[in-house]
Formats: sequence, C-alpha cells, structure tokens
Amino acid sequence: MGSENVAPSATETLAALRTGLWRWDDAAGTIAVDAEAARLLGLPARPATLSEAAVRARFHPSDWNEIQSVITLAAAEETLGEARLRVMDEQGNVVRVVRTRSRPTVPVAPPGTGGKEAEHDAADTSATWLGSGVTAPAAGRSDRSRPGFILVGTLQEITEPSPETVARAPVTGDWRRSREAFLLDAGRALAEARSTTEVLRVAAGLSMPGFSPDGLAVFGVENDHLTVVGHHGHRRDAAAPFADISLDADYPAAEVIRTGRAVYLSSPEEYRERYPATWPLAAAFDRKSWAFLPLVAAGRTMGAWLAAFTYPVAFTADERSVLATVARMLAQALSRAGIADSQRELSEGLQRSMLPRLGPAIPGMSLAARYVPTGGGLRVGGDWYDVIPLPSGRTALVIGDVQGHDVRAAGLMGQLRIAVRAYAAEGHRPDAVLTRATRFLHGIGETRGMDATAVEDTEALEAPDDDPRFATCLYVEVDPASGTLEIARAGHLEPAVRMADGTMLRRSVAGGLPLGIDPDADYPTTRLVLEPGETMVMCTDGLVETGGHDLDTGWKRLRRAVESYEGDDVEDLADALLGAVHRPGAQEDTGPLRPLHEDDIALLLLRRALIGSSSRLRHPPGRRAILSVAQAEPERVAGARRQLRDLLHDWPERDQVDSAVLMCSEMLTNVLVHTEGDALLIASVTGPPGARRMRVEVLDDDDTLPHRRDPGELASSGRGLVLMELLADDWGVSPRGEGKAIWFELREEDEEDEEGGEGDEEDEGEGGGAR
Repeated sequence: MGSENVAPSATETLAALRTGLWRWDDAAGTIAVDAEAARLLGLPARPATLSEAAVRARFHPSDWNEIQSVITLAAAEETLGEARLRVMDEQGNVVRVVRTRSRPTVPVAPPGTGGKEAEHDAADTSATWLGSGVTAPAAGRSDRSRPGFILVGTLQEITEPSPETVARAPVTGDWRRSREAFLLDAGRALAEARSTTEVLRVAAGLSMPGFSPDGLAVFGVENDHLTVVGHHGHRRDAAAPFADISLDADYPAAEVIRTGRAVYLSSPEEYRERYPATWPLAAAFDRKSWAFLPLVAAGRTMGAWLAAFTYPVAFTADERSVLATVARMLAQALSRAGIADSQRELSEGLQRSMLPRLGPAIPGMSLAARYVPTGGGLRVGGDWYDVIPLPSGRTALVIGDVQGHDVRAAGLMGQLRIAVRAYAAEGHRPDAVLTRATRFLHGIGETRGMDATAVEDTEALEAPDDDPRFATCLYVEVDPASGTLEIARAGHLEPAVRMADGTMLRRSVAGGLPLGIDPDADYPTTRLVLEPGETMVMCTDGLVETGGHDLDTGWKRLRRAVESYEGDDVEDLADALLGAVHRPGAQEDTGPLRPLHEDDIALLLLRRALIGSSSRLRHPPGRRAILSVAQAEPERVAGARRQLRDLLHDWPERDQVDSAVLMCSEMLTNVLVHTEGDALLIASVTGPPGARRMRVEVLDDDDTLPHRRDPGELASSGRGLVLMELLADDWGVSPRGEGKAIWFELREEDEEDEEGGEGDEEDEGEGGGAR
C-alpha cells in the first residue's frame, strides 16, 4: 500500500518557497519575524520580535516611508498591499531586494469600549482624505492615542530587473525618484490652475512615470446621476452614453462615488465579469485596463476619475499609489476651481446686473462702453458707468469709481448709481446732481456708524470694512443737436477728446472733492463743445494706471494707442484702448511705479458723427480746443496753458510752442485784469503735416480795443502787444458785435522755410496787416 500524498502545511510551503512571515503590531511598536524573514533582513535565521526602529534600520529610508503609504492605500481599498524594499547592511550597502505582500487590520477592541467588532478591515480607519476621522500612520511611529493596526504579511527575495528588460512594468529605485518628481510637477501644475477647464487641461497633459493612461474622464454628481465634467482621449460625443447614468447603476464610476473606494480592472474579462450591464458601453472604446478612483475633498466624495489604458496594467501597489495621489490632488484642484468658478459667475452676474445697457441711440452720435474686472479675488469692485435719458431730451453720461475692490464697494456702487440716476431723472443740472450724490454717500457712512454704535458693536466700529468710503465721478450732460457738453467732476479723471485728425487731447475741466467726503461740497460746471468727427473718452483710473503707470505715463500710453488707431468706429477704438493695457505683451510696457498696479477698468466713448459733405467743408480735418476762463477762476489760466501744450504736442518746433503758450497766457491775463467779463479761448491747428498753421483767439465782451504802447523799464504792463509783434507770424484785433477778439497765428516751419530768408517774412508782414 503506497504512502498517502498529504498536502504540505503552510509553514512547509513558505519554507520551500523561501518566503518569510512578519507581523507588525503598530500599537505595541513591535514587529515579529520568523526565521526566513529574519534571514532576509540580514539577521540571524531564527524567529525574533524586534522594535520598529530595529527593522526600520534594515531598510532604505525612502522605502520605509513607502511602506507607510502602501499600508494607507491597502487599508483604504480593502486590498493587499504590495511593495518592494531594499535591505541595507550596517555600511549602507544594498544587500538584496525583497517584496512584501500584506493586509492591515484593526485589533479587537479592548474591554469597556461597548463590545465593538473584534477585528475588522482597516479601511474604516484609513486616511482622512477618504473621509474618515482617523489618519494613516505617519512615518516612523504611529500615534499611540488611538488603536494601531495589525499587519500580517510575507517577505520574499526578488531580482531587481533592469528597465530595458521589462516594458511597462513598475520598478523601484530610479522609478521612485521619477515618480516623486512627477508628483511634484503635477501638484504644482494643478495648484496653479484657476478654473475647471484649466484643471482638466492639466490633468489631460499628465504623463505618469512608467505608465500613462491614454483616456481620461472626470465624473461629477447632479440629482443622483452621473455627469461628465470633462474627458480626454475620446471622441467628442463619447460622453453622451454616460451623461445620465444613475448612481445606483452597475457602473464602476457610480460604485466609486457610492462607496468612496477605488475600482481597478486589469483586463476586459474582469470588467465584463464584474459589470456585465455596462460592459457594452466600455467595450466600444477598445481599452485593456481601467482605474476608477474617488475624488474626495473635505471628506466628501465629489466625483470619480477614470484612467483608461490601451495595454494591460497589473495595478501594483506602486501604480495604485501614484493614481491615488494624483486623484487626491485632482480632487483638491477641482474643488478650488469649482469655488473660483462659482465666485466668478456670481461676481460677473452681480456686475452685469449693476451695469446698464446703453439704451436708445443718441441722434447724430455713437456710443461704446466697456467694463473689465481685475483677475483676482471676487472680480467685483466699485467702477461703473451709466447712460441716462433726461427729461429735456438730452442724455447724461456718468462714469465713477467707489473706493475699494470688494463686495462692499460693489454694493455702494449699486446704491450710488441708482441715486445718481434718480437725481438726473428729476431734471437737475450736473452740479446739482453731484451735490445731492455726495450728501447721499456721506449719509450712508454716517448711518452705518450710528447702527454699529446703537447695538454696541465694538468689532463693527473697529472693522476697516466699515470705514466711510468715497467715490469719484464724472457727469456729462450731452446736447446731441449742438454737441455741447456740460461737465461736472468729483475728483475723477478729466475726459479726453480724440480730435478729427486722430490726435488725443485731455480737456481741462473744473472739479470738486470726491463724493462722500464733504456733504456741502460744490461742483462747478464746465461747458465744452464736441465738434463733428471728435470722440470723447471717459475712463476710470484702471485704464491709465494699470501696469505701474502714473497719470503722466499712463495718458501717454493711451495717446499712443488712440493716435495709432485708424478708423472712426467707437467699438474698435474701445478695443484698441483696452488692448493697450491687456493685449499680449502689454505687461512689458510698464510704468515707473512698483508694485505694478492693477485695477478695474470702466470705459465710455462718445463720438459725434460727420454728417454729409457740408459738415466736412465746415469742419475740415484738424483739431480745436475751446476753454472759458471766468473772472472768479484765474487759476484756470494754468489749465489753458496745459491745454494749448497738449494741442501742440506733436508740433516740431518747441520754441514756437513756448512762444504760443506765453502769448496765450498774456492774452487771458489781460482780459481778467482789464475787463470785467470772462475770457473764451479758441485754439486750432489746421493744414497738412509740414504746412500746418496754429491760430489762437481770446474773446471777451469788452468793446475797448488794446493799443500798442512803449513801456518803460520799470513799467508793470503794456508789453503784451510787443511780445505778439515779436513772436507771432501774424496777429491782430478783431471787433465783434459785442466785444472783441485778439488773435495770433504761427506757421509750422521746416528746413525750406528757414532757408527762404527774409523774403518770406516781408511778404507775410504785408499780408498780416499788423506789423
């Protein structure tokens, strides 16, 4: 009778396969090994119970840290953990490479804890990123304040293959370093993504070390159904069959979202066996392996991430660790981007609700408006514009900026815009509208302070958000028939005008304090005329100062943009102005201030059209500036000098510009000193480049004509006409119906004129009649 063939015991089998056993008691801080495991660790070949520190000293430091993440992953997924570890000798040399396969569990609850289950899978107390309240063990020693895990596993020596001999197989050593660099780069790229679209684009471009999926998809949840947030590597219509799958369906992504646990499918056969109902949907994509991982943020499963492969993937512990880490980073990035997208939609909706439509067209004029919020934060601020039809048939254009760049600034902006519109609709003049608006804004600040005091809210009183706010505002009442502009200004930027010849001038406008500072502030009114073919530019300081510019350099930048634009369409001109600030490469055109300033931009353009050939004949291409100086406003003489310099900014001969400014100042001063009326300045430049002529007139309502005198050395007056005779090419005094006009002209000089000599001067003297 032959001997009976009996199956070997587990101990005999492991010994025959030269496989050791180890048991890690995390709570006690000890690791028990059998004889084979001790031999593999470089210790005497006999069973022993060692401390964690003693075992940790036998492994490469990075590998010991690796086993911590493997335990976390195995506990979370209720699977076996697998890792490759390098065993080191006392000199730090690698003795061998071993593979461990293990399963972490939680021990029996001690007496007095209510008799909880004896021993259960460690997934219930896994890492916090899976939504539990217990974190995974940290590198080194675990937190002894809570029950540790029990890990039972095997150790087996393996031969480390070279990268050239294994295709698409995970290895240790350099692969780990590549993985760490990949995860660092992926984390940085995902952290910088600002929107859901950017996050999906970054995820699609990730190339994982050793293996890379060629099909990606992100699933979300809406009304207990799956939604496809985005996908890559599939046809555009590939998402349609998956767009309305119920969370109760037999589909991997739905199961992942329900349970919060990853699903790995290494082959089509495994997919078909586990999910027969939805396998036909996946079969159409001809993939060989799939990984479905939960996207968890703040303890809540917000969706699932699919990584699909065209080749078989075993999904070892290393590969699962990489995928799980990417899923965690992707979930955090999508959560941040979702919040940012919601804030952006909220702020843009808030701004759209507060900014008006341009309304009915203004006869004979064209209008364009733009609003651009800054890129950061809630993208809400205090900039606004408005177009208000008035009872008189005129139209009011308003642009303003409330102090601050936050929700409160946006709220105050909405209140102030409504108040200004109401005052304007009552038929008040520009100065009266701003006077009422400053009282309104000042009253809001006082009311907030009184409310905080009444409830004894000391925090509200000290909060910087409750400080009184001010606002700047530019209010323009437009008469479409005559082109007359009546302007009141409250601390805002002065308007600019694009002349008929394409040049841009800043218009000097009297103004008062910003709104909300002084309830009794006064706002004088300035009257200008918008000539046919001219365009008025109203903007907030963001358009001028963005990029580190001050007012001087910022206006020069805008002047270059305006004068380089060829055309008459205000919409295109608005785009050109914004392009000067936000076009690609505009950041290189920075100003002198640091740090670079960025602010909201509001822009309003009004152009008076050229109607018919008769208008072109009466108003040939050129430029003209008109400015009044009242007896009570002698300080506006300085503004007139600046206005004239702006008008002549491209005049080639700077000495002539200085002469013109001197004569203009002299004529205006004479009116204020020797008459009792106001002065009206009219300056114009006409003619083609190289042969232009400037003419400056000052009108008053006094009939007394000036006479040339020969003042002595000590005389304090009488030199005005002498200066004009010396500096002007032509000059004269013209009586009008009521009053008079004194004027002078200068011609643009070129080299040929200078070589012409005295003959030209004699001809001109006879024609001028004033020399």
